Amino acid sequence: MTLTAEIPSQRPAPIDRFHTFEQDFASKRQRSKRAWIIGSVLFLGLFALTSWMGDFFKYTQVSLPDGSREWRWIIPAGIPRLGEYISLTIPTLRWNSLGSDFAEWFWRWQIWGWLLLETLLIAFVGTVLGVIGGFVLSFPAARNLSPNKWVLWAARRYLEIARTVPELVWALIFVFCFSVGPLAGVLAIGLHATGALGKLYSEVNENIDMRPLEGVKASGGTWFDQIRFGAVPQVLPNIVSYTLLRFEINVRSSSIIGYVGAGGLGQEFRTAMSFQEYADLSALFVIIFVTVVIIDYGSEKLRHRVIGMEAQS
Repeated sequence: MTLTAEIPSQRPAPIDRFHTFEQDFASKRQRSKRAWIIGSVLFLGLFALTSWMGDFFKYTQVSLPDGSREWRWIIPAGIPRLGEYISLTIPTLRWNSLGSDFAEWFWRWQIWGWLLLETLLIAFVGTVLGVIGGFVLSFPAARNLSPNKWVLWAARRYLEIARTVPELVWALIFVFCFSVGPLAGVLAIGLHATGALGKLYSEVNENIDMRPLEGVKASGGTWFDQIRFGAVPQVLPNIVSYTLLRFEINVRSSSIIGYVGAGGLGQEFRTAMSFQEYADLSALFVIIFVTVVIIDYGSEKLRHRVIGMEAQS
């Protein structure tokens, strides 16, 4: 019987492991620092290039008070012009004649009131169309819910086209097709909202819990049953939130598309700018601003109420 001595396994000393960790950490830190420097240089270079292409470094001639002209950098030369434009839009309001000054400022309030109502109706109907289209297409446009890849591809391409074209361009197209009026604005807002909301809804759909859908499928439910009973209850609070936000955006958009004849307050913006009625521009801005603030406040209250009700149920 031969006795052999057991050789203990060779383990690195703690000092060696610490030294190896320090080397790895220093190497990774050096690579991270190098990547950050390269990324910063690329970002600054791209920023400088786009700034140059955007005329940030352009020089222009300006007229001095003595009548002479001088070359100056366009940004500091244009800022005083911006202040001059804003000063033109500010009406004259005196405390002793505040009522008459306000009446003069909002001298077309009756016409603007009806056009504001038309703007809100355009935004509302367009949002309804957008919600319907976006909601229906959001499920086949979601990777985890689409029946097959061809339906997924078609739904996503349609939503991309709908939201890529701006509302103003859609309005021009529909004005050409259906003449001037609110119909063109409703269709333009609705089509663009379909693309935007469909994208948001589909991203919400892709983050749902699939176990309720699997339960509906296991009990014999169809694809529509899975969507109705498994997906919709999960995404409803987010859909309400995105819908109310989109309605606020559509109010602002519908007040601009009238510039090309699609109804609403936009035609008044065009008239005021054409005749250089700067006080009218500020009055229209105040009207839209107050409207958006009221809508935002009401949307927030409604959104919290709906989400709270969903949480309680």
